[in-house]
Amino acid sequence: MSAPIIRVEGLGKRFTLQHKQRERYTALRDVLSDRARSLFRPSKDQAVTSEFWALKDLSFDISPGDRVGIIGRNGAGKSTLLKVLSRIVDPTAGRVTIEGRLASLLEVGTGFHPELSGRENIYLNGAILGMSRKEISSKFDEIVAFADVERFLDTPVKRYSSGMYVRLAFAVAAHLEPEILVVDEVLAVGDAEFQRKCLGKMKEVSLGGRTVLFVSHNMAAIQNLCSTAIYLKQGRLVTQGDTAQVLSTYLKDTGAAARVDLSARQDRQGNGAIRFTGFHLADEGGRELAAAQSGSTVVFNFDMDVRSADVRDLKVAMGIDDQYGQRITHLSNEVSGQALNNASGNARLSIRVPRCPLRNGNYTFTLFSTVNGDIADYLLNAGGFHVESGDFFGTGRAPAEDQGTFFMDHSFKLDK
Repeated sequence: MSAPIIRVEGLGKRFTLQHKQRERYTALRDVLSDRARSLFRPSKDQAVTSEFWALKDLSFDISPGDRVGIIGRNGAGKSTLLKVLSRIVDPTAGRVTIEGRLASLLEVGTGFHPELSGRENIYLNGAILGMSRKEISSKFDEIVAFADVERFLDTPVKRYSSGMYVRLAFAVAAHLEPEILVVDEVLAVGDAEFQRKCLGKMKEVSLGGRTVLFVSHNMAAIQNLCSTAIYLKQGRLVTQGDTAQVLSTYLKDTGAAARVDLSARQDRQGNGAIRFTGFHLADEGGRELAAAQSGSTVVFNFDMDVRSADVRDLKVAMGIDDQYGQRITHLSNEVSGQALNNASGNARLSIRVPRCPLRNGNYTFTLFSTVNGDIADYLLNAGGFHVESGDFFGTGRAPAEDQGTFFMDHSFKLDK
């Protein structure tokens, strides 16, 4: 086994936060009088400091040629980790050992001088990476063609749009042959076609034996590109390993399970023959999920209190709305032709959706039920859940975000 190209040992990064304490409400006259008094004595404002550990006790190895996806919710420490690895930020504790040349693309504008032209910044970045002018020139045409900025090469990059900036920055980072390529979510600034080009280039880079570290909330991109993954939570390492297994752990993180208590809801209609008391998401094995994932089986579980002794015909419907309140689908046992009879006591109703077709986003649902033809329980906007992006088609590709709200199985055939 080859020696790791990146070794992280006991890594920690602490930030010191400062807050000023003032009265909860300050009138203009108070501000003016405070300013006048401050001429003769120190201000009454008190600075309060607190510590925040963005990373805590991280240890892991990355081997040459690995394609590593770094996942976690907002605030997990993903970007801070990349900044430490890129030597933009110094660690507070532990150490990082890197064997090889590292190029990073973390924020729009990172590594570019705004007053220099695109041409000059290409040579500047190459020099920073330790390349000779001859080496940079040999890659120059490929960089310009990939970034599609030939018309603006001699324009100062401060006049570039954010999309042009990112295209050129990625082209420079990917083509100047670093041993390690580090890319943050910044690619989301580009259009869908450019994002596909970038993912293809990163895969090409890794197949050439170089290492790629990729942070993204796009789980489909992580699945398609990355052979291994790292899951961070509140600055700590939860797990590292095969991408599919790490994603499964991420989605099943019960610390953030999608669970809703419906028992105390008073804004309900119906005769009370049944009452919905709870909701949670699960996978096929019954393990609770924090979020559903496009393309994976999800089970909507509803706990019920059956109060009627005579339930011959139970009908239940679940209406799912998008973040704008638009109804996008309706799930019903009447429509699916499945009878629900003989319910009693505390029961659980499960609605199984194979290959969840919903796209990344937040959704709400409304519940409606009838017992023996009469409305039993009706809850408008009963709860919500989140869907993470996934590789629905198994190709690592998906329509642009503005092209619809759900996925649909389809195939093409061309006949003569």
